[in-house]
Amino acid sequence: MHPKRKQRLMLIGFLLAGFSVVIGLAMFALSENINLFYNPTQIAAGDVPSGAKIRAGGMVREGSVSRDETTLLVSFVLTDYNADVRVQYKGILPDLFREGQGIVALGRIDENGHLVAEEVLAKHDENYMPPEVMDALEKSGYSDKMNQGYQYEETQQ
Repeated sequence: MHPKRKQRLMLIGFLLAGFSVVIGLAMFALSENINLFYNPTQIAAGDVPSGAKIRAGGMVREGSVSRDETTLLVSFVLTDYNADVRVQYKGILPDLFREGQGIVALGRIDENGHLVAEEVLAKHDENYMPPEVMDALEKSGYSDKMNQGYQYEETQQ
């Protein structure tokens, strides 16, 4: 084999190996940062991989919020009106967080089936709901009731 051709083949081999390493590292980094969305029905059914970081969305059940007097620990029930999941969060909740409101919580499922949240996101105005939460409520059949309630409130004003 000609030395020039051998040199080109080695260069192409090193480039392919380098690209393979870069693509492999990128894929690994992306797989570590993916947060899949699950609704409370899927969580209650055990469809969530153990130890995986997930996003869970739904409505905060009325009367379910309990706060620890000495720490920032807050516990509440997240529901899609088919199933309920208890969420535990240690920190300051968003100002817009309240019962009967749609939220998305980011965290992991513990051995008791509770979601231990690292972050809680609340909707930013009265008309917005995260698309994943709206889809989950539509699948449960609750969104029709909810939309009728909004129409009723709007006609009262």
